[in-house]
Amino acid sequence: MPGFRRNNGPRDPGEGEPNGDASLPPLDPFDPNPDKRYEVPASELMKPGTTGLLRWRRQATNAPIVQVEDAYITGTLDLRAADIKYLFRFERCRFEHPPDVREAHLLGLVFRKCWLPGLKARNLRTRNDVRLIRSVVHVDGEHEIEETTVQRGDDRERGMPNAAVNLTDAVIEGSVVLTRTVISHPRGKAIQADRVNIVGALLAYRLVANGEVRIPGMRAGGNVNFSGATLNNRDGFALNGNGIHIGGSLLCEVDNYGPAAQRKRFSASGIMFLPSATVDSDIIMREAKLSVNQAGPIVVDAWKSNDPYIDPRPVLVADRLTVNGNLELSDGLQATGTLRMVNARIGGSLRLAGAEVQVVRGRSIPYYDRAIHLDGTTIGGDIEATSLRVPSGQLRMADITVGGNVLAWNSMFLHPRRDVFSARRAKIAGNFQLTDATVQGTLRLQGAEVGGSVNLFGTSLTEPGARTNTSYSLDVRTARIGRDLVLTENKERPFVAQGGVNLDGAQVARRVDFRGARLGSLPQHGIALDGSDVSADEFLLTPATPPDGRIVLRRAHCGTLGDNEAFWASTAGIELEDFRYDALQEDIALDDDRAIDHRIVLLRKAMDGYRPGPYDQLAATLRASGNEEHASTVLLKKQQFRYVALAKGFKFFGPGVHVWSWLQRSMVGYGFRPVRALGWLLTLLVLGSLYFGLGVDDCITKPNLTVSGPRCLVNQDDTGLQWNPVLYTIDLLIPIVDFGNKSRWYMHGMDNWVAAGFTASGWVLATTVAAGISRMLRRDN
Repeated sequence: MPGFRRNNGPRDPGEGEPNGDASLPPLDPFDPNPDKRYEVPASELMKPGTTGLLRWRRQATNAPIVQVEDAYITGTLDLRAADIKYLFRFERCRFEHPPDVREAHLLGLVFRKCWLPGLKARNLRTRNDVRLIRSVVHVDGEHEIEETTVQRGDDRERGMPNAAVNLTDAVIEGSVVLTRTVISHPRGKAIQADRVNIVGALLAYRLVANGEVRIPGMRAGGNVNFSGATLNNRDGFALNGNGIHIGGSLLCEVDNYGPAAQRKRFSASGIMFLPSATVDSDIIMREAKLSVNQAGPIVVDAWKSNDPYIDPRPVLVADRLTVNGNLELSDGLQATGTLRMVNARIGGSLRLAGAEVQVVRGRSIPYYDRAIHLDGTTIGGDIEATSLRVPSGQLRMADITVGGNVLAWNSMFLHPRRDVFSARRAKIAGNFQLTDATVQGTLRLQGAEVGGSVNLFGTSLTEPGARTNTSYSLDVRTARIGRDLVLTENKERPFVAQGGVNLDGAQVARRVDFRGARLGSLPQHGIALDGSDVSADEFLLTPATPPDGRIVLRRAHCGTLGDNEAFWASTAGIELEDFRYDALQEDIALDDDRAIDHRIVLLRKAMDGYRPGPYDQLAATLRASGNEEHASTVLLKKQQFRYVALAKGFKFFGPGVHVWSWLQRSMVGYGFRPVRALGWLLTLLVLGSLYFGLGVDDCITKPNLTVSGPRCLVNQDDTGLQWNPVLYTIDLLIPIVDFGNKSRWYMHGMDNWVAAGFTASGWVLATTVAAGISRMLRRDN
């Protein structure tokens, strides 16, 4: 095998004598001052041919490998544009100048435990792997090296790459292996591999790159694995993968090779830039550590914009990303900067479980303090965010589409006095599960469409964002929920909404549940619950304590209403105009007068002033359940409270209104107690009978009147008529029907006025009794 070795081991037949002193120990390629005895001029590795190309020392029977070990190669290894069917393998070698394999066609290229001042491999073509294993590629910024250092502005060729390792437009028919290699370029890019085509995989286990790793347009047939790697470019792109296409998975996670104490997590200081990338399988960033300079200037000039939806200090930019599998940013991932994935397409699930993401809190509008930005993203599976921690910043997912569930129990989102979780117009096929969570700020779900339930039991919502118009801890306006909205306690953890809940216009297919909830409000608005225009099959409005603020249920509708005293004891009252419910969860027994009286008291205390609608609604509900008597009681109380309100309005005539109200209530119960009218009729019958029976009329002493017993007749022809005070009183009290008494007996003076009074009272009382009887007949029919 052709090559140079510095060891005493056996040589292959035909290899020839080794170069240099075989007694020398192996070269330390990382020593900046190697012994001159290790020096091998690059020209000694080659022999010129007759055609001007390079012809390598070899024998026809040897394998096509050129292997160089333990050599300090001086001069430039220049293979530019060479077409050589050999694999070049360098082990424990140090290079004075960057090897040049631009436009070359090689069988393969391997550097193992080598030190290089750069690698020029633009447009390289290899039939096998390109490997840099346990090597160091370091560009000294003080020396000008073509294509690998920053050039002066007056002589720099536009488009000329400036990278320690340059694989631009290379075609690698095997894999690219960068395991445990350190690549540094303090004033340029560590790797530039624009449009590189790798048939196999890109394996960069524990790679250390100081400078940008640039691979836009890369095509890789297998996995791209940066597990355990460290990418450093604090104020720029740590990894620039714009438009890459990966046939396998993108792995940026922990490298578990070796003992547990030596496991190494992936870290990137700078932006992971992956817009328009396509990954045929998964993206895994479990336990990754991502950071970007949050205190310095805006990291990239492209972010200097007035667009309020720009994230100027992101750690991950994956707009328009397409992932056919799962995207895992989970299990201990730490990100100091925004995770931005706008308009992305994720075929599987998005996992954020156990991650921690935070950004610096903005001080002026627009705040630019989104911790996670997912607007317009489509996710085929779940968003799994169990135990996700966002100590500072907003989670924004407006207009997203989720084919599964959003699962975020036991999570923490802290962005006090601002919107901390915004999912406007989100479409979620399954459940939205944010249970036992700690939230500081406002949670916004307005316009969301959830196919299952929204579960927030045991969640604490405090320090909501304050706005001019409305401010709430939970905003679910105009949402469409396929099952339940659950805002309840969970064992020892109550649901808390310090700034109240806004459900205006929401539609819930089954149940709105507030069992054990604790609702507050902000002083500038004072609304603990806005349930205007809400529709649901069932309302369970049973908070643990009286809501601190006003409750608004205008035009809301439910099939079944469950409530308790704490709900009706809301500190600022309840607005119930056109609030409709078909039944009460706990029916009132027909003989339980105390229960209906108590409910009427609660209803009156809850309303600010007289409102007829809530009493009519309660009466209609009772009547629909067959409880006609209690319905009448409610309507009677309604009229009583109506006259109280009228009396306050009339002021001077108020006492008269009170008297008139008392008369109606005591005599006929405002028409809802016809039995009282019948009793009054009987009473008047007795009184009238006694009055007319015991009284004596002085008309009997007048000669021109016909006398029959103690009374005088009107007509002389009615001499056969006998006086009966009972029948006469009955004739006065019963209207329309004439029993032949009241028009035949002569009355004058006080008797005449008493008779007229009995007639008027009879009209009122008899018609009331008739109306009551007619209602009974209609009810029976």
